[in-house]
Amino acid sequence: MKTKNIIPTLVLIALGNLAGSAGHAQDIDSMAPVVVKTVPEAGTRDVAPGEVEIKVTFSKEMTDQSWSWATAWQGSAPEIVEKPKYLDDNKTCVIKVKLEPGKTYGWWLNSQNYHGFKDKQGHSAVPYLLTFQTSAG
Repeated sequence: MKTKNIIPTLVLIALGNLAGSAGHAQDIDSMAPVVVKTVPEAGTRDVAPGEVEIKVTFSKEMTDQSWSWATAWQGSAPEIVEKPKYLDDNKTCVIKVKLEPGKTYGWWLNSQNYHGFKDKQGHSAVPYLLTFQTSAG
């Protein structure tokens, strides 16, 4: 009987705590940027081999000349043809690479050890795993 009375009380306390934390104003500028789009899209299985531009778009304007394209596993990164750069929107980072046919590629965009992708306020982007496969040719 006592147990049945405690559970509704605990639920009410938990809801009150959630409501209290939801009442604090959040500011997008104080939060870490996140990846909102990649080209190719993560998980794509039929990317055309050859020289291509990989594009990563973040939720906020980013710091130029600051990035971390970290290999996801040994040999997971393609040959880099041109160094990374940001487009005029300062949110989209582009890197030109050479992709081999029938291969799986993977990069960590930031990682546990690398934090180069930063917004203009200096906040490191949340790590993001970009993986894709090329078609056979």
